[in-house]
Amino acid sequence: MVASDPSLARRAVFLLLVLAILAGLVALAVAALAPGGWSAAEVAILLCYLGAVPWSALSTANPLIGFVIRMGSRDPLGTVLPALRAARPLGGVPRLSTAIAVCVRSEDMTAVVLPPLARLLDGLEAAGAGHRFALWILSDTQDPALAAAEEEAVRSFAEARAGRPIPVRYRRRAENAGFKAGNLMDFLDRHAAGHELFLPLDADSEMSAAAVLRLVTCMEADPALAVVQPLIAGRPARAAFPRLFQFNMRQGMRSWATGQAWWQGDEGPYWGHNAILRIEPFRRHCRLETLPDGSPILSHDQVEATRLHAAGWKVRVLPDDTGSLEANPPAMPEFLARDRRWAAGNMQYLSLLRQPGLTAMARWQLVQAILLFAAAPLWCLILVLAVANAASGGGEGTPPGALAAFLLASWGAYYAAELLGHAEVLLKPALAARYGGRARFALGAAAAMLFAVLFQPVRLMHQTRFLLRLAFGGTRAGWAPQNRAEHGVAWGDAARLFWPETVLGLVLTAALAATSWSALLFGLPFLAGLVLAVPLCVLTADPGFSAWLARHGVAATPEELAAAALRDPESPASATARGGTEAAEEAPA
Repeated sequence: MVASDPSLARRAVFLLLVLAILAGLVALAVAALAPGGWSAAEVAILLCYLGAVPWSALSTANPLIGFVIRMGSRDPLGTVLPALRAARPLGGVPRLSTAIAVCVRSEDMTAVVLPPLARLLDGLEAAGAGHRFALWILSDTQDPALAAAEEEAVRSFAEARAGRPIPVRYRRRAENAGFKAGNLMDFLDRHAAGHELFLPLDADSEMSAAAVLRLVTCMEADPALAVVQPLIAGRPARAAFPRLFQFNMRQGMRSWATGQAWWQGDEGPYWGHNAILRIEPFRRHCRLETLPDGSPILSHDQVEATRLHAAGWKVRVLPDDTGSLEANPPAMPEFLARDRRWAAGNMQYLSLLRQPGLTAMARWQLVQAILLFAAAPLWCLILVLAVANAASGGGEGTPPGALAAFLLASWGAYYAAELLGHAEVLLKPALAARYGGRARFALGAAAAMLFAVLFQPVRLMHQTRFLLRLAFGGTRAGWAPQNRAEHGVAWGDAARLFWPETVLGLVLTAALAATSWSALLFGLPFLAGLVLAVPLCVLTADPGFSAWLARHGVAATPEELAAAALRDPESPASATARGGTEAAEEAPA
């Protein structure tokens, strides 16, 4: 049976907090819209807001709880993952055997996949744990030429490591039935004998030996655990887009995941990779059937977590990103392509909510995943309705102070995780030191937040366009090979992709400018990103701008600073890293 921790009291606290935030935001909306009477547009705005604001309430409650835990607890990780306390201290040879399973499809093996794997294997062997691990490269590559190059790269890699404790093995499927989920299940059925655990990695994953061994010790400490999922931060990136995006997301995920883990407890999420899983329950409970229309389940990880919940197994989150990394898409077009695939997968959950046997928390996990994308059309409609209302004179009675309070509170709730994550770093000298100190971190945080404010309206509008096409059967989604190489984006390509966002932004901006300068001032924070979508896409992929950010250490991660220090001890980045280390040593624990 699922353990009683967290207690119903924790979930009640979370629910009450969400409802309080929700009530406060709705009250501010009414205070801004009601004066002067209700126009049809204002009624529609409120209705749309009631549909969209639950995500904002969740986006505030989760990180707020997490922030309190991370700032107030001596052991925030142990507070939300009891197995971590039971597993300490880290050390010793693991008792359980683990298969490291790396899923690849048309990847650059030499530049992307194999180097971080070599570092992981070296670390495990240096720790004396090599004989408890095996590496499997699981290929779904379909192109014969790419498959041949892939196989040759793995063969050379294996030959270079011949005679060492961790064996390197390669398997390629002729047909990629079930995409990644099918790839992993085929491996577990055919090749995982002798292993109790497996560590699924994506082609762009990178994990440290210490992080992997910590996950294994948690599984050994609690035999009822089926999954322990750590956070996943972005690998050091030179391109401006991933650099800015992942800097913001990394800070937000710490507080969000800590708060969510506190009240979800044993019924947490699984994100598909960089996690440790117990093979026997996964094989027994996580075979995914096709949907009623015959299509495969795309976002398989959340569904697999819900199946394990229902079977009484624990799925826990370790809200720490140390030693757990992945590469983010190199530019806006690739990121939004991935976003569309995720949106298609999450919308499939609508047909899974009625499945029998799921726990209440499992159904909530699916609902939350749906809300992540379903709110996008509502936010876009609110923006259009607000401009139409202002242009028609419907907002003439709105007190400027009430409107400003409503907009500021809504903005703060939407970005609460990122803001609280940044605050945590600035309030903890040792954590700030990992980023080169408070001043260096504050510069990166400001740049990343500015980028987020400009990019998020574009992302929401792009999601809305995709969801509308999806609803009317105008698009098909699947798992295609991903471009991971950094590159520039031509102006013409950016214009072809973002002309709808640009046109809408210009029309709405012109309408507000024709209404009043005050209306334009209130609207600009939400319209600037749409108007600047094309130059934002080009700039954040531009090699020169990307090099400038890297050269000045803007939004540099601890991993980037540490790598720079190793490459060139006399470089500015190395000096920053050294200063951070010294500050960390002087900072109170």
